[in-house]
Amino acid sequence: MQYAVTNPATGQTVRTYDPISDADLDAAIAGADDAYRNWARTTKVEERAALIRRVGELHVERKDELANIIVEEMGKPIEQAVGEVEFAGAIYEYYADHAAEFLADEKITLLDGDGSAIVRRSPLGVLLGIMPWNFPYYQVARFAGPNLVIGNTILLKHAEQCPESAAAIHQIFLDAGFPAGAYTNIYASHEQIERVIADPRVQGVSLTGSERAGAKVAEIAGRNLKKVVLELGGSDPFILLSTDDLDAAVQNAVDARLDNSGQSCNAAKRFVVIDDLYESFLDRFTAKLAEVEASDPTSADSALGPLSSLKAAENLDEQVKRAVENGATLVRGGSRDGAFFQTTVLTDVTPENPASKEEFFGPVAQVFRAKDESDAVRIANDTPFGLGSYLYTTDRDQALRVADQMEAGMVFVNVVLADGAELPFGGVKRSGSGRELGRFGADEFVNKKLIRVSNDWSVDA
Repeated sequence: MQYAVTNPATGQTVRTYDPISDADLDAAIAGADDAYRNWARTTKVEERAALIRRVGELHVERKDELANIIVEEMGKPIEQAVGEVEFAGAIYEYYADHAAEFLADEKITLLDGDGSAIVRRSPLGVLLGIMPWNFPYYQVARFAGPNLVIGNTILLKHAEQCPESAAAIHQIFLDAGFPAGAYTNIYASHEQIERVIADPRVQGVSLTGSERAGAKVAEIAGRNLKKVVLELGGSDPFILLSTDDLDAAVQNAVDARLDNSGQSCNAAKRFVVIDDLYESFLDRFTAKLAEVEASDPTSADSALGPLSSLKAAENLDEQVKRAVENGATLVRGGSRDGAFFQTTVLTDVTPENPASKEEFFGPVAQVFRAKDESDAVRIANDTPFGLGSYLYTTDRDQALRVADQMEAGMVFVNVVLADGAELPFGGVKRSGSGRELGRFGADEFVNKKLIRVSNDWSVDA
């Protein structure tokens, strides 16, 4: 395993980073445990919130520098890269603003009226975060922000292709005033990560990544009785049942598919369109996608960069070809130039086609025709994934009815790209378990400790 910055737009390996030694990894675990016991336990939530607020401020102050790093590491168009850094800053600010509220004691009404009781939220200890390359700053923020405010300490293993952004984040935490050990970047191998999960000082693991990685981490965590949060893949449906403005709906569909060059877990990937709108939608959607060409991600007007690596583009190319071999119709695109991939539209993907059960991580859209509302719901749910979903309709009752039937952790009605720091993020089925962001993201790695006292004392004393 090698940690390296390889520019996907040029294929050039720019810098390499040495992996952590076993001795240094042991020291990192010990440092995180020491920081938990001797810093986190002695600070007040307001103090930790102030440090997290500074982390957010430093992200914004350094947004251009940080954005340029990930343009080079994983090919994100520069405008989107700056937007990601700003969103990460907003997440840290959100948790700074709400830390005291999220950690406030929760009173419980006793049925027998004998005394009083509360639930007090306290930290668990050292946590391991395993983060992906597609949103190098945002993914870390939604894990680190709430957990450092709570008083947990963090070991962070970032993707092998994001060593420079990983180092920059680590430096921000130090510059914000966090003590050594509170947040530690580790360039660890898969074998070393198994040791970290098994270490008795580590109390939980959060992973955002592939199904395969999630299954492996969950297996090791389960064997060692560790709490785990998993945010895995998605093949989110975009259901169009009715609209007053088809062009606007089409543009939203394009935006939902091409965010982060199509490399977003909760991007719309399967477009399920009611029969009487299908032909018009397909024609306009295909034409709109054709207008977007992959280009130099350093350009301010780039809307679609290369995929994250040559390997990622080759894998997507194989998926598209396999889909066509199994009966899908290639309506548009399907070509690759190095790590750059054309916007692509597939139709006639049957349930027997492997493509119907796969996640396409890139600018490839599948379009399905639905006979009616119930058929649309059936098609939308016919996937092993259950992360997000999108629904477009002019009928409010229909919106609520269909939303209730979606087998997904999130349903967005008549809106796309509407994630927020305050909104819980996560899925069901093979898309993982647990939630990040919002209040729910601050409630995963805590000890919800019951304190009950007799009539003689008040728990508020």
